[in-house]
Amino acid sequence: MSLRKNKHQESTRITMMNNVVSEDYMEEELSKIKDEDINTVLTQEEEISEKIRNAKPLKKFTKLGKVLFEMLRDVTTGRYPHTPWFTIATIAMMMLYVLNPLDIIPDFIPVVGYIDDLGVLTIGVGWLETDIHRYLDWRIEQAKEYDV
Repeated sequence: MSLRKNKHQESTRITMMNNVVSEDYMEEELSKIKDEDINTVLTQEEEISEKIRNAKPLKKFTKLGKVLFEMLRDVTTGRYPHTPWFTIATIAMMMLYVLNPLDIIPDFIPVVGYIDDLGVLTIGVGWLETDIHRYLDWRIEQAKEYDV
């Protein structure tokens, strides 16, 4: 029963955050993402991953961050071309936001400094959930093909 309550609380939290960030604002921000930004994310992967691993509020995104980096790498190398630009840009925006130490709430403020990073990751993952599942399904199919 407590599991249901936690799922409900999480979905309520995501819904509330989605209502705060307007769709028009996000479309405007995502349209600013360029190929160079994606390359920056990929070259800064270790630094971003380290920050996620070591920031207690962000720690739950450690494994998901690995998946997102793999997805971005597979998209940019052409191995997985089935990804809409919105998804690619959202991943890049999330990772660049996490990388930036002077975002809305500066990261040097203990605990509170990561709340905005957590919000950006939560909202972004909520938007990309279907694409992430499709990518993971594709990875499973690729593993089966190579395993045979």
